[in-house]
Amino acid sequence: MVGHSYIVYGPLLRGASTVVYEGKPVRTPDAGAFWRVIEAYRVKSFFTAPTAFRAIKKEDPEARLKEGYDLSSLRSLFLAGERLDPPTYHWLKAHLDVPIVDHWWQTETGWAIAADPLGLDPVPTRAGSATFPVPGYDVRILDRHGEEVGALTEGSVVIKQPLPPGCLAGIWGDPERLHSAYLATYPGYYLTGDGGYIDDEGYLFVMGRTDDVINVAGHRLSTGEMEEVLGSHPAVAECAVIGAQDALKGQQPVGLVIPKDGFDGDETRLTEELIALVRERIGPVASFKQVRVVARLPKTRSGKILRRALRQIADGETFDVPATIDDPTSLEDAREAIAKLRGNEPTEKDD
Repeated sequence: MVGHSYIVYGPLLRGASTVVYEGKPVRTPDAGAFWRVIEAYRVKSFFTAPTAFRAIKKEDPEARLKEGYDLSSLRSLFLAGERLDPPTYHWLKAHLDVPIVDHWWQTETGWAIAADPLGLDPVPTRAGSATFPVPGYDVRILDRHGEEVGALTEGSVVIKQPLPPGCLAGIWGDPERLHSAYLATYPGYYLTGDGGYIDDEGYLFVMGRTDDVINVAGHRLSTGEMEEVLGSHPAVAECAVIGAQDALKGQQPVGLVIPKDGFDGDETRLTEELIALVRERIGPVASFKQVRVVARLPKTRSGKILRRALRQIADGETFDVPATIDDPTSLEDAREAIAKLRGNEPTEKDD
């Protein structure tokens, strides 16, 4: 959807020029690729996924490469496609003197559900929040029984019907799926498939897909919240937390972290610090005891971490390698790391 609206229709309607950058933002040949594009083409508005800047932050933690470029043309930075984690938001705020706009929407909706519209009346932003629902969307938070919850209580993010113009009117070749997939779970509401909460001032926080909410000994916990804690550690560049099946507790959180370039500390000590950090911020109820340092995570070419594949690896399930994967060999790295964490290291026979 972004390819249509931001690359084709939007620029044509506005009479604007578009620069499309394809490739990694690092090691081409360095982590200054985005800064070079902005300077060379006098870019005013920049749009990418948070993963891209996490990769840059990993290789250039102090953003030193940025200092060699003229970024005076830049007026705003937009991020979408996945959750903008607070550590990345704060890093960008510290190094760029422009509005950092986190906005949330879906292909099905055709346009932003929640955002800080710079062309209307910008509001103060908050780390981890896509600010307020935009006009046309009545966003609510429901519990598993379909009851609306209060402020700061996490639940399923839904949109009260009717949906505004521009949203999906059906699914090609499968008219019944519109109802079963999006409308049947909570009658009168469109199911976004994301979990989150609204704070006491109306800011919407989308924490991740509801598939990423795990059940640990009867406690429903957000892996997105755990990732936020891990990402706040000064040595961590990127991370992923998944729920693995556990015979005793139902599910057990498993963490994989990528350290920042230049990290030369002790990996055992780092994992101990991360476990203690989750215990301190979330509590012992998280039962977070398994975390491992890895060199890379399996991602799509657009930079999204393949969390479903990671869950299937952790549960020993077979799966097809997604066609959108950037580097298929990264799945083997993840398999080995998770196997070691789960106490089931692959043997020659397994291989």
